[in-house]
Amino acid sequence: MTRQELINLIRRKQSFLCIGLDTDLGKIPRHLTSLEDPIFEFNKAIIDATIDLTVAYKPNLAFYECYGVKGWESLTRTIDYINTTYPGQAFTIADAKRGDIGNTSQQYARAMFDKPSSGLEFDAVTVAPYMGEDSVKPFLSYPSKWIIVLALTSNKGAEDFQFFKSQDTRLFEQVLIKSKSWGSEENMMYVVGATKAEMLADIRKIVPDHFLLVPGVGAQGGSLQEVVKYGMTKDCGLLVNSSRNIIYASNGTDFAIKAREEAGRMQKEMHYLISAI
Repeated sequence: MTRQELINLIRRKQSFLCIGLDTDLGKIPRHLTSLEDPIFEFNKAIIDATIDLTVAYKPNLAFYECYGVKGWESLTRTIDYINTTYPGQAFTIADAKRGDIGNTSQQYARAMFDKPSSGLEFDAVTVAPYMGEDSVKPFLSYPSKWIIVLALTSNKGAEDFQFFKSQDTRLFEQVLIKSKSWGSEENMMYVVGATKAEMLADIRKIVPDHFLLVPGVGAQGGSLQEVVKYGMTKDCGLLVNSSRNIIYASNGTDFAIKAREEAGRMQKEMHYLISAI
């Protein structure tokens, strides 16, 4: 999906919601666990219930890899279902946080983007920039595919390294300054946690036009209004992720209905906020 296609999708749906498909067998409704592929069936129901309200889905790969081959098959079925049943209606993100020496990153990129090779075809993958440019560039060799670079995260441990200051520049700012030349606004986004929303003003000084993937709204306590105040651009420029608050809104047979209600609540607020730009 190109940048313009993503912008058009946001405008059409009046939403910049990204739903995290962090599907845990221990948390999904019990009536699904007897099915042959309960993870896929859960995901499918969530997708069908929310496709008109969200612009993106983001499976965290750890929730699939932990089940071995069966988990990988559930992930493959999920992404294939989105791409074939709802073509062009959702931006798909592999939350994998990959990053390694160049030839290894080439294989990671194949796994995420090359369907004939891996069976998967995401629109984007999250990457860790710690090993530098050559660990990230292989992901950028695929047309109309994106990398989403970790910049400032919403977890408590972000304080350990990301705010380290050298010559008045914090480490997360140096990541932005250095990495923005690796690609462009057409194929690079950044992860910025919603619990650090006040930092968005500083981040926008460095990357004024890049899309930002913003986790942490909802269960982690981030404020949507604050994220929009400091981070929204004329093209929206935001994908705000919510996972647990939506997909686990209920653990009963009404789980998809409740997920839609929670996604609808967020979309309604986003519609109001988008109308102001």
